[in-house]
Amino acid sequence: MPHPIMFSDDDMGLAELRGIALGFPEAFEKISWGRPVFCAPKMFAIYGGSMKGDRKGEYLQYPHSVLVKVDESERPALEADRRFFFPAYLGPFGWLGLDLSAAKVDWAEVAELLDASFRLVAAKKLIKQLDQRG
Repeated sequence: MPHPIMFSDDDMGLAELRGIALGFPEAFEKISWGRPVFCAPKMFAIYGGSMKGDRKGEYLQYPHSVLVKVDESERPALEADRRFFFPAYLGPFGWLGLDLSAAKVDWAEVAELLDASFRLVAAKKLIKQLDQRG
């Protein structure tokens, strides 16, 4: 059974996120787990996520967030920031979520997070294309 759609095209921050994410070489959007996922061809960002709660089976929803893969050297600083959360399922694989509704969004910061995530998963030829763009 497919996941229900868990977003609307007019959700807060989704248009801005699309504008940034789809600017990466060979980037495309698909719907997985009911959410927009940005790939090239491996996924490097997801709009929306959740975090396990304190009670068994409880999940705290972050519908207006972006999940990105982070470099382990950056993880401690990001985890110290209250806007970030450890996403269910993907957290153990190096991902963090940024709650876009927690504060005024710095889209330059989001672009940097997407760039770093892209570089962790993309093929070398795509990273080279990105670097050639300047």
